[in-house]
Amino acid sequence: MKAVVVSRFGGPEVLEVRDIPEPVATPGEVIVWVEAVGVNFADTMSTRGTYRGTPPPPFISGREFAGAVDGTGERVMGYAQYGAAAEKIAVSRKMLWPQPKGWTSQQAAAFPVNFFTAYLAYWKAGMTSDAIEPVYVEGERQRRVLIHAVAGGVGTAAVQIGKLLRIKTYGTASSAEKLERVKTLGLDHAINYREVDYEQRISELTKGEGVDAVFEMLGGEHTAKSLRCCRDFGRVIIYGTATGERQKFDVGAMMARSVSAHGLWLSVLADDHRLMNDSLKAMKPWIEQGKLHPEIGHTLPMDQASEAHRLLLQRANYGKIVLTVN
Repeated sequence: MKAVVVSRFGGPEVLEVRDIPEPVATPGEVIVWVEAVGVNFADTMSTRGTYRGTPPPPFISGREFAGAVDGTGERVMGYAQYGAAAEKIAVSRKMLWPQPKGWTSQQAAAFPVNFFTAYLAYWKAGMTSDAIEPVYVEGERQRRVLIHAVAGGVGTAAVQIGKLLRIKTYGTASSAEKLERVKTLGLDHAINYREVDYEQRISELTKGEGVDAVFEMLGGEHTAKSLRCCRDFGRVIIYGTATGERQKFDVGAMMARSVSAHGLWLSVLADDHRLMNDSLKAMKPWIEQGKLHPEIGHTLPMDQASEAHRLLLQRANYGKIVLTVN
């Protein structure tokens, strides 16, 4: 079968489409004929060898996919740490979910990483009805969330979910064009970080109060800035390090407003099958009502995987990039 292989650690140029042996299912696994693969920033980090747990090359890229189960034809979407960008994948039944009715495999492949991450970020922030520590009750002040990289896959998912949760959303992105597109999804306040300082802009928009939560995947000084964007008892949900820099914390700001920082890593949480299934169950009514859907900016064939990674690294994508396989 054909697969997108990381031949050695490096940039997009190290991705090669190769003929490799087909996978063999072990007990508890099934073979899925892959039709589409979602491309994530974590994939670019794995290609460079900077993502924790990355195996030594050569290995197959890709962590989310959609297609049909061999032998039964079931339409599924799934999650794996590696190996998704191939014509076939052997995967545990527990890491598969039915494709939403009426969706294409391209849409289904764009769902798991972004929507599970976005939903769990709201859950960690105490903003969902099933939150561990419910922070708000009906009738209290309107909740606010700042979403970094709002025009990306997780960002566009978070805006849609935020609208359904009746949360006021603030989002940062690098261009007016991207921000205008996200506004159509329900983004309340668009912030072009190339033109204004988002920390100052949040202060202006909220009259100095700040937001209840920040979804932070940049790292470096942005973590400290995000903490300063919070109002009393705010929460910064850290789910990535796109800058490649270790997070910096403003402890003074955390103490002054009783702000907290929380980590969120889907690669680990994905093994909690009850949590994942409960999250999907919570989103399912919205999906069936047509209120949640992946925003796909680029669809490319598998042999253009290098270009897909370049688009992500250059911040040239809107929403999700999907590779078609079969």
